Amino acid sequence: MFPRTGHLEWIGIARARRAPVDVLASAVLESGTGIEGEHHASGGRSKRQVTLIQFEHLDVVARLLGRECIEPELLRRNLVVSGINLLALQASRFRVGDVVLQGTGPCDPCSRMEENLGPGGYNAMLGHGGITTRVVRGGIIHTGEPIIVEEETLL
Repeated sequence: MFPRTGHLEWIGIARARRAPVDVLASAVLESGTGIEGEHHASGGRSKRQVTLIQFEHLDVVARLLGRECIEPELLRRNLVVSGINLLALQASRFRVGDVVLQGTGPCDPCSRMEENLGPGGYNAMLGHGGITTRVVRGGIIHTGEPIIVEEETLL
């Protein structure tokens, strides 16, 4: 049981591999594909159609690196959410506004974190990388919208 709903704090997409991340106020999510304009939105059975990271973990990663703050763009995730434990959603179905996402597992960090965050970036992200999801029902999402769990799955 989740004690409260979460909220969508930030949306970002990279239009090509290694391209800068564009920050958006809203985005179109396509069922079975991902976020319109995002280079990972290739369709098919990808488990990584949309990636999410927890807002509260940005501060943890920053502290582990001895920084004041970490900008979400550096982490290259699509959505930043607050107020709900994302790791608990890694196998659950939940809504962001009217869009339905299915958690598909953890979003482990890659070696790119050393490049983006500097030495120790990869290790700072371990356990704080967020989750990957598939788009079950598409639509438009906007920052500030609630995150509501539809179906919990106990691992």
